Amino acid sequence: MMKPSPTILIISYSLSGQTNGLLHGLVSGLEDSQCHVHHERLQPLAPIRFPFGSVPKTVVMMLRTFLRQRFAIAPLSTACDEQYNLIILAGPTWSYNPSGPMLFFIDRDGRRILKDQTVIPLISCRGYWRMHLWGLQRMLTQCGAEVANTMIFSHPAKEPWRTLGVFLKLSGKHPEKMAFIGSHYHRYGHDKTQAAEAREYGRLIGSHLAAGQPLADLALQHRTTCPD
Repeated sequence: MMKPSPTILIISYSLSGQTNGLLHGLVSGLEDSQCHVHHERLQPLAPIRFPFGSVPKTVVMMLRTFLRQRFAIAPLSTACDEQYNLIILAGPTWSYNPSGPMLFFIDRDGRRILKDQTVIPLISCRGYWRMHLWGLQRMLTQCGAEVANTMIFSHPAKEPWRTLGVFLKLSGKHPEKMAFIGSHYHRYGHDKTQAAEAREYGRLIGSHLAAGQPLADLALQHRTTCPD
């Protein structure tokens, strides 16, 4: 008798589309490995504008997210209450923390959905991800989840141009088109190499699940990630 295909739940939030781009590659790799994937996107009840529109509005948003403000989300679909071989929590770093919608999800739904489940976080970030990961792992453990591994993808531009470019982009500017900054900061977000890397990770995760091998053995971290 053939073994059933691994089932995977992805719960994600993406404000600017960068996490979604990585997940497109990841899901392709998982499906290449014959996994069944349900992708649940967190939907804030009040729309969050991107970009924020000005420097003052960006500073205010950074302060709110640094203080870990929650952003209420719509109820999840009933598919999230099923049992899965793996749950992937994917989203951006907001001022060193998980996003407000992700924090709200963990507060409201985390213990119900994540208890006794194997979880892998996927973090999309400018570069400063360690506090985000530490806090997220602590919350997941409190929910009763087992954190099996992590995937970290930081924007490939070098500092200080990465931080300056992201801040200007959030403020509604176009740093890649500015004469001086543009020579150091060519684009916002992740590149095609990282999308291809995410697809490879999907294949590795799927093949390990199908073979019953430990996910902790997989090297899923920092191949193309700039150090923070």
